Amino acid sequence: MPINYSDKKIIITGAGGGIGSAVVRELAGTGAELVLLGRSHSPLADLRSELLGHPSNISIIVGDLSSRAPRLASDALQAGKTGVDILINCAGMQTFGLAQHESAADTAQLFATNVIGPIQFANALLPHMLAQQSGHIVNIGSTFGSIAFPCFASYSASKFALRGFSEALRRELTGTGVRINYIAPRYTRTGFNADRVAQMAEALNMHRDYPAEVARQIIDAISNNQAETFLGWPEKFFVRLNALLPRLVDQVLGRQVRQMQAFLPAQHHVTENQTLERNLT
Repeated sequence: MPINYSDKKIIITGAGGGIGSAVVRELAGTGAELVLLGRSHSPLADLRSELLGHPSNISIIVGDLSSRAPRLASDALQAGKTGVDILINCAGMQTFGLAQHESAADTAQLFATNVIGPIQFANALLPHMLAQQSGHIVNIGSTFGSIAFPCFASYSASKFALRGFSEALRRELTGTGVRINYIAPRYTRTGFNADRVAQMAEALNMHRDYPAEVARQIIDAISNNQAETFLGWPEKFFVRLNALLPRLVDQVLGRQVRQMQAFLPAQHHVTENQTLERNLT
């Protein structure tokens, strides 16, 4: 049965840009009550102003999910009407470079943002959802969460972790009325991808989607309660191929490393654009 969003309260993390803001735009016409979470006030306020006149009531909460997830979850529960029906975890960051050159601080921040923060946020909302015997947690992952990609080693590992958490939690909550969805977009044209990553994607002929298109597919997957959704063809085929024949995929991706290295940051560290809380691709 399709979801009637007009009577739902929905929290969207990483709502300040990219896929997250596109999801907000897609939901604004449904009449759902939306709570937008992000690191910076300005993008959230601009988005709320843009959507004035839409049927949805919009609240904003500013904070760093990587360090304050439980407190932010408490604030989100109290925003607007108390409680929550749907959580859409879009927040994330990305590193691009050789693993040997990634700093310990970058690795720690990556996992805090992509794994620890979303897990803590979801866990903080679970008692409320379990008490009302209903709820929906949606984790936006990545194709790289199933196909580990060279020069994105830590990012891929973090998305594997988020996918594993989603799968385990889905099984743990069987029969409780709380649903878990994991949705994995492929490369998406957002500010999340720094210029070098965009140039590399073009050189490798990666298929690319626009945020609005991805947002529509995300809402369709939520409405249809698909446990796992991989967006894009042939990417969803390669997800299956990697699960069955990973050594074959090793050979294909291994041959691309030399091409990718031409686009690596000069110091092999994260650029400013890459460390901003954007949406997962």
